Amino acid sequence: MDAFYADHFVLPLPEGHRFPISKYRLLRDGVAGAPGLNLLEAPAATDTQLLLAHDPVYVQKVITGTLEPKEQREIGFPWTPGMVERSRRSVGATIAACQSAVRDGIAVNLAGGTHHAYRDKGSGFCVFNDAAVAARVMQRQSAHGFNVAIIDLDVHQGNGTAAIFKNDASVFTLSLHGDKNFPFRKEPSDLDVPLADGVSDEAYLEALDAALEQLNKVFTPDLLIYLAGADPHEGDRLGRLKLTHAGMLKRDQRVFEYSRALSVPLAISMAGGYGHDIETTVAVHRQTVLEALSFSQSLTFI
Repeated sequence: MDAFYADHFVLPLPEGHRFPISKYRLLRDGVAGAPGLNLLEAPAATDTQLLLAHDPVYVQKVITGTLEPKEQREIGFPWTPGMVERSRRSVGATIAACQSAVRDGIAVNLAGGTHHAYRDKGSGFCVFNDAAVAARVMQRQSAHGFNVAIIDLDVHQGNGTAAIFKNDASVFTLSLHGDKNFPFRKEPSDLDVPLADGVSDEAYLEALDAALEQLNKVFTPDLLIYLAGADPHEGDRLGRLKLTHAGMLKRDQRVFEYSRALSVPLAISMAGGYGHDIETTVAVHRQTVLEALSFSQSLTFI
């Protein structure tokens, strides 16, 4: 199974910044050497690819460092050339994971999940929307109609993704998220499942099962993009849900088995994770990657 990384393209952050940038290097270190896992450097998304999902004026502002101070504050990162390169690589990793998944059945971006980025602005530590760009790239490369389902299980609603694909019948957006959590102004996904604070394993998995059943009734995907956020975990300082480590594993397994049942390739990105202890976040992400690797070794349909 291919796994794409970009943690060596440094996103320079000031001392004490609350974004857990070190988790990506720790995750790569934590899965390196797993038998059957191919760690590959993420390619950089091109301007042409970014423009499939983003406004040209916005892309140009990001590249040239001419965002307004308010726009930069909404992203949450200071502008640097490194920010631009890292953002390109994060998108490129999801594109590459989608391409690899179509060939091999499943693949992983060890970062990504930047679902708060809109067509014309960034937000919430998201500069470019990797799932949206990747979906458009895969559709452009297909010789026939190509449907993509984005299964967003980050604890925060995928507002940017929902807005980009509003009224687009070729992409289905599904989001399970904390109802009272960021973003406080939600955008309507094709299927939103808002969850109360404190939801634990059983209720979460019941909600996920129902959502996947509903998705199966109304949409036939050619590709699944799964945002496997670590932030529903009980150890997350921003998540406000109470999933255990075992519950997070069952969550991942539900999505993997859904892709198997449909014989549809699956690309995974890590999305959010803000544990009180960064090692807890890394452990959740590592569990997702290693379970995906185990799943890849049982695939026969691709």
